[in-house]
Amino acid sequence: MILHRCVIVSILCKFRLHLKGFVIMSSAIKPSIQSICFSHAVFLSLQDCTFFTRKEILRLHGRYHELAPHLVPMDYTNEPDCKLPLALIVNMPELKENPFRNRIVESFSEDGMGNLSFNEFVDMFSVLSEMAPRELKAIYAFKIYDFNVDNYLCKEDLEKTLNKLTKEELTPEEVELVCEKTIEEADLDGDHKLSFADFENMISRAPDFLSTFHIRI
Repeated sequence: MILHRCVIVSILCKFRLHLKGFVIMSSAIKPSIQSICFSHAVFLSLQDCTFFTRKEILRLHGRYHELAPHLVPMDYTNEPDCKLPLALIVNMPELKENPFRNRIVESFSEDGMGNLSFNEFVDMFSVLSEMAPRELKAIYAFKIYDFNVDNYLCKEDLEKTLNKLTKEELTPEEVELVCEKTIEEADLDGDHKLSFADFENMISRAPDFLSTFHIRI
């Protein structure tokens, strides 16, 4: 199996979140927008730390609330301690068919287990929005691929990534060949694993990285 370098880069950088456009219809969440209560300080904090407008933040709360109406309060003036479990979030229509759904959510959770507060939920969609810069997206793409959470992409990480991307359609030999070739060509310091700098250099050769690593609200 002969794979050109650009094919390898494409496979590893274009995991395409399969979110198919996270479009929130205003009519579906008007009740939440009308009744949700945020303090001015909370709104300012969310707007300062994300790429969203006040209206978009309200829409995201509507979506967060829909996941567990019995758990998510409508009053956020006192910043309630509320987190939704991984199982609820990965079953969102926009995520449930995505092979990286668990890793995506885990990468944005403070506890690393995928339990998301509303702030973390907003952060996730902010990074995956069209407004977020390449540099920020690269940080989280690296985290998503780093399955063993050691701050490197080793051969095992790449094998898991490739198997998820191809739905295990490649033979073990083909997977090994792709991963070895990727490390050989992207590993700048010769330590047989990819640092974030190696990864960042690799995706710089994937011009459509920004267009695939995003969702729309």
